Amino acid sequence: MTVNYRERRARVAKMLPARGVEAILVTSGVNVRYLTGLESSNAAVLIGDDGSALLVTDNRYIDKTHDLDVAAVEASDVAARLAAPGVGIEAASMTVATFNRLSHALADVTGDRPDAGAGRTGGLVPLEPLVEVLRAVKDDDELELLRTACAISDQAFADVMGNIQPGVTERDVARLLEARMVELGAGKPAFDTIVAAGENGAVPHHAPTGRELRTGDLVTIDFGACYQGYHADMTRTVALGEPAAWQREVYDLVAEAQRAGRHALRPGVSTKEVDAAARGIIEAAGHGGHFRHGLGHGVGLEIHEDPFLGPSRTGRLEDRVPVTVEPGVYLPGRGGVRIEDTLVTREGGPELLTKTTKELLVL
Repeated sequence: MTVNYRERRARVAKMLPARGVEAILVTSGVNVRYLTGLESSNAAVLIGDDGSALLVTDNRYIDKTHDLDVAAVEASDVAARLAAPGVGIEAASMTVATFNRLSHALADVTGDRPDAGAGRTGGLVPLEPLVEVLRAVKDDDELELLRTACAISDQAFADVMGNIQPGVTERDVARLLEARMVELGAGKPAFDTIVAAGENGAVPHHAPTGRELRTGDLVTIDFGACYQGYHADMTRTVALGEPAAWQREVYDLVAEAQRAGRHALRPGVSTKEVDAAARGIIEAAGHGGHFRHGLGHGVGLEIHEDPFLGPSRTGRLEDRVPVTVEPGVYLPGRGGVRIEDTLVTREGGPELLTKTTKELLVL
């Protein structure tokens, strides 16, 4: 895959004047990777409003930057590079310690007091998320990587389904899924796999335990593959043996809500509206208090990224934005159901990336 990192940085540069800064120091590791291709534990990229870019790293990574359209320098040089008026920083990711350290270093270079206030000559200006806004809309190459990550996830689930049976533990199922995803080409699991059997299904983010699966359980399995940095996310709930009436009723309710949420996805719709399309169905059935999280979130270089779908979220979806739709009903002491897909917003209707059936699988 050939990525035009220069074009990505140029888009950032065009956004700077409206934010009142002449440059931005990008310190989020994920954002640095998006803008330069460099994955590291210690790097930042300084982008000017003229499109210039300077990668700031240490000696461990300089040899990895020879193909980038940026220069690598020692971290000790960064203060001098930040002496331009109005340098924006990523307020959501920069720690207070780093901010203070840079502010004091700048004071040594410019003579300004480090507490003189953001926005003055040589000052650091905290900015709301900027690169994250660009990352939400994916290009063709990114979408293809996501399709591959989701295809690996689908295949891994199909391959281990025969092992989801009474007597195996939640941890057994999680380990089998994660190993199979790597065997199929994933770099790693996209996140720690969730396997929640029986009463544990009432906990949305239950960590797998040694609890054995039993006939009569609903088992919720939330997992995904990470392929070349891009994260898939899928949840299926299966039944071990013929489900009880209440289990099928809850499953059918969540499936209906999930279908409504998927169908609500389109460019221009508000994130709150998408959430309401699914949440309203669950609330009408009397289970509003049993759906305790947002409907979904963006996926890409991070497993949870903008945009987020929820009752208090703001903003509207654009075209080519991958998101999850994952309603659930969780009944304390009894169990729960969650069904989740990764989809991409499209003008003609959402593109479904996770294609495993959503019919209730009775194993």
